[in-house]
Amino acid sequence: MRRAIADAEVGDDVLDGDPTVRRLEARVAELLGCDAALFFPSGTMANQSALMTLGRPGTEFIAHEEAHVVDREKCAAAMLSGMQPRLMRGAARPTLDTFRAAVRPSSPHLPQASLLCIENTHNSGGGVVTPAAELDAIASAARAFGLGVFLDGARLWNAHVATGTPLASFARAADLTMVSFSKGLGAPVGAALAGRRALIDEARDARRRFGGGMRQSGVLAAACLYGIEHNIGRLADDHAAAARFASIVAEANGASVVPPDTNIVMVTLPAGVRPGDVERAASERGVGIVPWDATRIRAVTHLDVAAADAERAAVAVRDVINAIQRQRPTA
Repeated sequence: MRRAIADAEVGDDVLDGDPTVRRLEARVAELLGCDAALFFPSGTMANQSALMTLGRPGTEFIAHEEAHVVDREKCAAAMLSGMQPRLMRGAARPTLDTFRAAVRPSSPHLPQASLLCIENTHNSGGGVVTPAAELDAIASAARAFGLGVFLDGARLWNAHVATGTPLASFARAADLTMVSFSKGLGAPVGAALAGRRALIDEARDARRRFGGGMRQSGVLAAACLYGIEHNIGRLADDHAAAARFASIVAEANGASVVPPDTNIVMVTLPAGVRPGDVERAASERGVGIVPWDATRIRAVTHLDVAAADAERAAVAVRDVINAIQRQRPTA
């Protein structure tokens, strides 16, 4: 990948286009079955550009209560696009019922929704996959209410590999779909939006407003192209490593681990065990995990983690959880 970066053909993407960026955008559009695609420096910028393009100020966007656009983007939709979230409650995998429960009745006293956002795979849900047929059904219901549909597919590559479903079959449900290159594909930065050409043109304006115009960005796009061509198939290795990690950590007394669909493992800790304490103790053993909320930690497998590494990390986390429990004072 570093050699591809060094050898990248570059231009000026703001003025007349960077040739490597153009190749990346064409490749993404082809894979997702869309007219066009647009390169972004980050998934968050791409997400917010999609919300600005598809939504309307003074309205709501419907999303899961733990969606990335709700929880992990610093209230950007409210600050930048004048929209507030309307939350789908319950399981991270959306259903027609959870969507319909979130739609407000038409009323002069209530906000109107303009957009549905679906995340696939769902980060806070532990990388859970929503099948393409369910996406189609929910998107169809959303359009019956006059809503646009945005798919935050930062990890859509993982959904594709885990299910064998073509990327285009996921993307067909949405007006705009975001994919990230800096997760499982291993690029240092980068994301893209794909959709109808007219919408991509509007998203380009949004990207400009957010400061996302780049010059010789082919050096970044080359890494993303390398990730597409070399690292999609190997995501299955990450999924297998995550499953093994989950099975070992589940041996910890009182821990609850849902078998992962893909490469994210969410661990609900035993009562009285604090995520920060587990993080610190695991770090002392050379394992990096993230405290996710008051009761959960999050672990992610990726191309820099071999199967044996994942096993060693899981044993360390399991033992740390058990050790913390033993140290707790008894009543």
